[in-house]
Amino acid sequence: MNIIFLKGKIINEIKYEFIINNINNAIVIFKMQVEDNIITIKGYDEIADFCYSKLGVGHEIYLQGRINSKMEIIIQEIYISK
Repeated sequence: MNIIFLKGKIINEIKYEFIINNINNAIVIFKMQVEDNIITIKGYDEIADFCYSKLGVGHEIYLQGRINSKMEIIIQEIYISK
């Protein structure tokens, strides 16, 4: 298993979807800018609900997650920068 810590800014609208016939019930997908790189971020279930209700374009966030086979970050913990 891998682990990654990132700090960056959300650069697009957060896309929220329900998932049918899967272990997870909901997903959010958004892009985050970290220095000169743009990274795709995904979160599931409770994290998806938190992201959709509390975050938006321009928010600076800290997150802990893992990298999947498509080089996307799957959120495990997320915090809003103050």
